[in-house]
Amino acid sequence: MKENVLDVLMYLFENYIDDDTELEPDREQLHNLLLDAGFPVAEINKAFDWLENLASQDTSLKTLHTDSALRLYTEPEMNRMDATSRGFLLFLEQNGVLSPSTREVVINRVMDLDTEEIGLDELKWITLMVLFNQPGQEAAYTWLESLMFENPPEYLH
Repeated sequence: MKENVLDVLMYLFENYIDDDTELEPDREQLHNLLLDAGFPVAEINKAFDWLENLASQDTSLKTLHTDSALRLYTEPEMNRMDATSRGFLLFLEQNGVLSPSTREVVINRVMDLDTEEIGLDELKWITLMVLFNQPGQEAAYTWLESLMFENPPEYLH
């Protein structure tokens, strides 16, 4: 089984992080649960590091709140995210799901993964994780979650 960090993160998010239960396992318990699920130790540790970096990511970059700004992607970013994925980020930003600063957090989280290419489905998961960790993003999180798992989403407004 060749699991990568994103597989570990998606498993964690589906099974433990986005759960409404009152009992929240600590890092050691999660580590053991992931080991029991068959994930390699190195990938588990990388996933925890990725989540810690997400938690410490600063989204208060006020200079990014210009409506007329155009985001140009670097070559490494374009190699990691195809045109469909970049277009999806633009769609989310144009529809008010992502702010420019939250978009940057998503891009930083994508670039922090040791994966050569991120597809649209993986990008949706990463975006969902970022929104889940951002205060005040509950409506955007719910909208994206419904887009991913349920019927077509309703308008945010």
